[in-house]
Parts: sequence; structure tokens; C-alpha cells
Amino acid sequence: MGKGDRKTRRGKTNRGSYGNSRAHAAQPAVVGAKPTVTKPAAARKAAPKKKSA
Repeated sequence: MGKGDRKTRRGKTNRGSYGNSRAHAAQPAVVGAKPTVTKPAAARKAAPKKKSA
């Protein structure tokens, strides 16, 4: 038990990993926050076809 133990909190902090014994704190939802809106990808026009002689 200690820094080398993967199952303990001290071992998780030493390795820099997260798991059941070192879970992330749940972030509270911000009241009145706007949801992020992503724009659709711009449609590219096809290159004009070259005329063959």
C-alpha cells in the first residue's frame, strides 16, 4: 500500500490516473448558460470540369 499501489488514492495520484478510488468531482450545471452551437461544415463546390480538345 502506497505510491506503487494502483488501487489506492495515493497510488492514483502518483501515477496521474483516475479511477474508482480517485473519481473526478461532478461539475454543477451553470444556470442560464447557453448551449454551444456548432456550425455545419461548409459545402465545397466541385471544381469545374476541364474541356478536352
